[in-house]
Amino acid sequence: MAMKWIKVPGYRCVLTGALAVAAMTAAAEACTRAVYLGPNDQIVTGRSMDWHEDLHSNLWLFPRGMRRSSGVPGGELEWTSRYGSVITSAYEIATTDGMNEAGLVANLLYLTESEYSPDSDSRPALVTSIWAQYMLDNFATVEEAVADARRGRYRMVTVEAPGGKPGTVHLSLSDPSGDSAIFEYIGGELVIHHGREFQVMTNSPAYEQQIALNEYWKQIGGTVMLPGTNRAADRFARASFYINACEQTDNPREAVAATLSVIRNASVPRGITTPDQPNISSTIWRTASDQKNLVYYFEDTAKPGVLWVRLKELDFAEGAGARKITLHKAPDIGGDQTDAFKPAEPFTFIVPE
Repeated sequence: MAMKWIKVPGYRCVLTGALAVAAMTAAAEACTRAVYLGPNDQIVTGRSMDWHEDLHSNLWLFPRGMRRSSGVPGGELEWTSRYGSVITSAYEIATTDGMNEAGLVANLLYLTESEYSPDSDSRPALVTSIWAQYMLDNFATVEEAVADARRGRYRMVTVEAPGGKPGTVHLSLSDPSGDSAIFEYIGGELVIHHGREFQVMTNSPAYEQQIALNEYWKQIGGTVMLPGTNRAADRFARASFYINACEQTDNPREAVAATLSVIRNASVPRGITTPDQPNISSTIWRTASDQKNLVYYFEDTAKPGVLWVRLKELDFAEGAGARKITLHKAPDIGGDQTDAFKPAEPFTFIVPE
């Protein structure tokens, strides 16, 4: 597929294209996501990002009122963001993870089995590269996002990543109530698993089969034995057990610490890649989103500490401008970085001709 750069001034952000999808796919090749359901609505969503190289990830603040377009010829999906968000980018051309000012969290992970809408589908197109950002821009709760997806207003499209790897991903959402949803395209049809019980997501196989595999480990019981490999099904089993076995508290510091400890347990050590299994790569960073207190934590596995930003202290007003914290080639950044966002032009994305 031919591609071209399109520089978009102001808030007009065109988010689609082969490289954007490739970046999103790459960033989600082997990941683990888990939701901590603490008492008194102390909800924290954690995830790992596993990939074979540096993603050049940075933190971005996007305000309300940003005009978006999927940029797909023959059927664009357009909207204006209703909610501001803090997101983690990949290669500065895609959104991989983030939380909006209402506490909705979106995480994109790799799923080999994904099959998207057929070419004959004439609905407006949404590209997998902007899938997470679309949710963060438009919805405050999982229920709202699920209702919109079930309306079938758009089709989902993707393209191959560099090297011929398929751009296949699935999406998880969670909100401050603890509600969760897993969105997958199987056989060209959208499949949604919606409910508080869907706390964990990894990669292959498709989610319904992943749940069935996990039932086996539930019967054995984590106190006896848990699978210890870096395969997606084994990471799913460990995360599912530990996210509920760890201390359940409404202390936000302890809740975030517990969530990150679970995600670290399901991470893949640095330097490990499996070329013939794209769903197994080293963990390069992790995030935790405190959805009650609206604090977004980021941990680069090559850096000595965790950094965080407090969304309640950020200006998401329309017209406030996009802002950025540069993490790439900033080896010692850590601690509270709420005041570290600097004005920056929004992403320039790639669109197919």
